[in-house]
Amino acid sequence: MKTLPKIRSLRRCLALALVSAGASYGQPDQIEQRALGYLVALLKLDTSNPPGNETRVARYLKSICDKEGLGGELLGPEPDRLNFLTRLRGSGSARPLLLMAHSDVVPVEPSHWTVAPFAGVIRDGHVWGRGAQDTKALLAAELAVMVELKRSAAPLKRDVIFLSEADEEAGSTGIQWLVANAWEKMNAEFAINEGGFAHLLGPGKIIFNIQTSEKIPTRVKLVARGTAGHGSRPREDNAVTRLAQAIVKLAASEQPIRLSSTTREYLREIAKLPEYAKISPALAQLENDGQAAAARRQIARQNPTLAAMLSTSVSPTMLQAGVKINIIPTVAEAGVDVRRLPEETREEVIERIRKIINDPAVEVVGAGGQEMPATEPSSRTSALYLAMEQLLRAERDALAVMPNMSLGATDGSYLRARGMGVYGIPLFPTPQAERRSHGNDERMSLESFSRGVRLLREVVRKVAE
Repeated sequence: MKTLPKIRSLRRCLALALVSAGASYGQPDQIEQRALGYLVALLKLDTSNPPGNETRVARYLKSICDKEGLGGELLGPEPDRLNFLTRLRGSGSARPLLLMAHSDVVPVEPSHWTVAPFAGVIRDGHVWGRGAQDTKALLAAELAVMVELKRSAAPLKRDVIFLSEADEEAGSTGIQWLVANAWEKMNAEFAINEGGFAHLLGPGKIIFNIQTSEKIPTRVKLVARGTAGHGSRPREDNAVTRLAQAIVKLAASEQPIRLSSTTREYLREIAKLPEYAKISPALAQLENDGQAAAARRQIARQNPTLAAMLSTSVSPTMLQAGVKINIIPTVAEAGVDVRRLPEETREEVIERIRKIINDPAVEVVGAGGQEMPATEPSSRTSALYLAMEQLLRAERDALAVMPNMSLGATDGSYLRARGMGVYGIPLFPTPQAERRSHGNDERMSLESFSRGVRLLREVVRKVAE
């Protein structure tokens, strides 16, 4: 009984937010109220990675699922970094649907926040906290849908599996352990995951991007070597100078343009929109070998994000050299964040970088770290993709629905590599100025969250019932 005032407060906050935002949904229903309560509770659990402590979320989810009769289990090799999985049984006439999201979040700089980052504050029509966008809102929405399916006792033609995975933000150890040790518990025909996004072009204009593919992070290190000496005697074989020249060459280079089935369809659809009229001629030239490079440069000047979808990208991000300002160092190093197209191999990209730099004194090596498997795009003819496409096209303010290759990586590629279709669902429309995933003052609009919860419920019903 002590929790009733808090629940009433959450209901009032959500109802007021929807009214003030002019939402057409009216008063929030039970699933939205539950989902908001779950989200606030999840935001209060600090799962910053490192160190993670994702078991905090796993235990919370299990407590809810136990109470609702869903049950579930904690899985994983590390007591503090457990995953959670539960399954709602269907008739088995169709293969399962997996709902997944990760429970860890990136670290915060509290001094740069205007609210406590792990307080789950509701203010100004938003719920604030680290993970509100990435991805505890999705986790809360999926939990709420699972609870509603259980309470309604709706007849299901397929099992619905709910998975909260650990360590997506740093090493992907959670999903890799699950694939290796608990695959039969999570094996499904297809999965709903993060990675999709709803792009607001303006009032009444939303592009819903369903993620079917993603770039692969591939870290590279440049190691320049020279001769040490006194800073007062400049040398031609200065390691810092060699490294600087290598970085300039690499940054100015043009990587090969390669279009997949996903990016080709995306460009075809986006070129039809009036908002992209200025660059639609350039988009059409990308398939022409003689015009593609110039067309990409034109697109990059007007839309760098769109240009980054066309080829592997390279971004020098870290520098290290020297011990004292008057000593020329023997070695200078640079870290380069490479996001390669799934159609290219790691070795192919590293060899191309070596040829671009073309300096035997600069070594190009892999820098290790998290690297997802390269996979083909998920099918656009699956029952899940078609259901999402149909429901999103019917959404108010929908301007277009299209497949998308995300520039950032998720853990979905580990499941695609095993033959599962994985789709990043665009649940929560967010203006560009409010996209704060990994940023300070991360928050989720209550109106957007409510809309996303309802949309997820409809997608799951259409595919599973």
